[in-house]
Amino acid sequence: MSQQVVVAPDAAGVRLIVCTGVFEYESLDPLRDAGAAAAADPTVRQIALDLSRVTLADSSMLSELLFLLRTGRLVLVGHVPRALDRLFDLTGVRDLFPLADAGAVARTV
Repeated sequence: MSQQVVVAPDAAGVRLIVCTGVFEYESLDPLRDAGAAAAADPTVRQIALDLSRVTLADSSMLSELLFLLRTGRLVLVGHVPRALDRLFDLTGVRDLFPLADAGAVARTV
C-alpha cells in the first residue's frame, strides 16, 4: 500500500492537494491531515483536489471527500480515476462533487 499526498503552495486563495496511489482506512492520514489543514485555514477560499493518480480508494476516502465537500470550498480537478469512478457510481454521489479543469486551477496556483 503506497500513496503520496502533495500540497502545493497556496496561490490566489487556492490550495492544491495532489493524491497518488492507494487510499484506504489505514493509509488515509496524510490526506486527512492535508484536508483538515486546508479546511481550518480561513485564507483558503478553494480546496482543489487532484485525484487523477489514485489507484485504489475505499469508503473511508469517500468519507474524507464528503467532509471536504461540506466546507463548501472543494473542487475536484483533472479526471476522476476508475478507482473513484466506480465508488461514486455505487454510492450515487457523483453529482455532488464540483469538477474543474486542471488547466484552470494550474493557472491560479
